[in-house]
Amino acid sequence: MSETSNRTRSSLDPRTLGCYFVTGRAVTEPSPTPTEDEVERIVGVAIQAAKGGAGIIQVRSKPITVRALTELTIRIADAVKRANPQTKVVVDDRVDVVAALQGEHHVHGVHIGQDDLDPRLARAVLGPRAIIGLTTGTLELVRGANDYADVIDYIGAGPFRPTPTKRSGREPLGLKGYAPLVEASHVPIVAIGDVRAEDAADLAATGVAGVAIVRGFMNAADPAAVARQVVRAFITDAPSVPNVDQ
Repeated sequence: MSETSNRTRSSLDPRTLGCYFVTGRAVTEPSPTPTEDEVERIVGVAIQAAKGGAGIIQVRSKPITVRALTELTIRIADAVKRANPQTKVVVDDRVDVVAALQGEHHVHGVHIGQDDLDPRLARAVLGPRAIIGLTTGTLELVRGANDYADVIDYIGAGPFRPTPTKRSGREPLGLKGYAPLVEASHVPIVAIGDVRAEDAADLAATGVAGVAIVRGFMNAADPAAVARQVVRAFITDAPSVPNVDQ
């Protein structure tokens, strides 16, 4: 993996990306305004993930109004800061929400998609300390992301498997698909798309910096244990040859 010079991205330690929790909704037809019970559940999972060592928690809850997302982000950020101040909180898509909150709350950045605000504009708005991630998933998109390697901190790449939480239209990568992306990318890669805790060690062997998990946390009886399992996969020796029959 090569890097560009004269970068203006943050000083994020790539090890922070190892265990990455993306919040989700547990209802069949979610309302744009989550109920208090939903919010409490999401915040509770975030607390446990942080206590287990998750490096990043992304606040993502679709569909949702901007006001509801802002309130949810504040609730999660404040709770995570108390649970584990080392855990970073980023927001899905909304640069404006991050800009409004990052000065007073435990909010550190944004994860943007291919159709969201240009990464350079996001960096200009949020400043040099903010964490900025960008969605990819194909070799072409990874190479395109390299044009922004001076302003983004990592890319998300997926889906690993077909996933109901986000329909990208891209073919699942499986384990075989990540090594070429890692080789091509100028920034660390986080694998996403129905990733499970038990996949972490094999994915670590492909060279990705971390794994992003949604349902594996939201549906877990013990989210802290899920986080610990994933963290261990990225701080210990991963298998030398991953099981690529997926």
